[in-house]
Amino acid sequence: MTSETSRADGQAGSQPESSAPRVLSSRRRLAELIILGALSAFGPLSMDMYLPATPSMATDLHATQPMVQLTMSGCLAGLAVGQFIAGPLSDGYGRRRPLMIGLAAFTALSVACAVAPDVVTLIILRFLQGAAGATGVVLSLAMVRDMYEGKELARVLGSLTLVFGLAPVLAPVLGGQILRFTDWRGIFGALAALGLVLGALSWFLAETLPAARRTRPHFRRLLADSRTLLRDRQYTGNTAAVAFGTAALITYISTLPFIVEDGYGKSPQLFSLFFMINSIGLVLMAQLGTRLVKKRKVETLVVVPLIVMVAAAGALLVAALTAHPPLIALLVPLFVFVAAFGMMRPNGTALAMADQGAIAGTASAFHGALPFLFGAFLAPLAGLGGLGNPVPTAIAIGVLSVVALVLQRVLTRGSGSPSRTNR
Repeated sequence: MTSETSRADGQAGSQPESSAPRVLSSRRRLAELIILGALSAFGPLSMDMYLPATPSMATDLHATQPMVQLTMSGCLAGLAVGQFIAGPLSDGYGRRRPLMIGLAAFTALSVACAVAPDVVTLIILRFLQGAAGATGVVLSLAMVRDMYEGKELARVLGSLTLVFGLAPVLAPVLGGQILRFTDWRGIFGALAALGLVLGALSWFLAETLPAARRTRPHFRRLLADSRTLLRDRQYTGNTAAVAFGTAALITYISTLPFIVEDGYGKSPQLFSLFFMINSIGLVLMAQLGTRLVKKRKVETLVVVPLIVMVAAAGALLVAALTAHPPLIALLVPLFVFVAAFGMMRPNGTALAMADQGAIAGTASAFHGALPFLFGAFLAPLAGLGGLGNPVPTAIAIGVLSVVALVLQRVLTRGSGSPSRTNR
């Protein structure tokens, strides 16, 4: 469902009315989707660009692998907490104002990360950076939900996953190339520049939540909305699937550089190449999902990829338990896992958000924050088995994938909602 635009007081862009369709040229629509996709990619960009530098960062800051991984956990925890704040606030004050404040804060905190003197300070700054960047993650999803519904929502989310997938494709490659001229601090300088660019582009985004549909945030209202979401089996089941599936992906993201660079002695640039290949698989499967959604039930495009993720995790564990297996034996099942996730995520999100138009900001906050909370806790645990040891990574990915599949099937049983998303 789209909405007609009208001029908003004191704001650039326009604000849609709920009563009529919003008419956009194909070029303007494409531009908006690209910007929203880039905003949704704040998480991957914040995490992935500095991945090639994490082993050298450990040396430079005199820190252990788990301590360096806590810099990622700090960012993930910030992304989660920030979404819980930005989502409900946007339901009351609109999407655009919190978005611009968050982008400005993200830029400033990226500069602070670049000059952090030690790993503890960096962990704290990464938490704050993640909290600021969370506005882009949660509000891009809320804005898409404001504008679309049903199968159109699933297709648009699949298209946004192209941009979401390009972030992990390009970020480590760019980070690896930046390391040719500077160190890990220069990577955070690049993130600050990115924040400035996205802030300038987002200034031209329209407000998607009209004043008539806003609900002032307060604690009692948040509790009521949370109870509404918990009673929605379609929301809880698919949110759980996306949350645990994303936590498995974050485990892969946080440990792969140590496996490739420390466990097998490969260069940061070669790690970036492996990561790029996997991310291309994610993008291609997401795009395949946007085409299959026209012919298949959206729920099928969630369940089947989850089964493939479990199977790939099993193959990864078998390979990891072999004494120092060839690197390709680990990379192939990881590729299959990441590609299957690329199809599962947008369709699981579409099912979860399908009936949440009235509280899209709060629903988006819970849906986006839970994966980061789980990832923040699990990322350091996967590094406890030793430098570059793939076994803990394989176990974590396997357990999380199984939990995602089981919860999706159990919690959505009898909900009857898939038909509403297949309109």
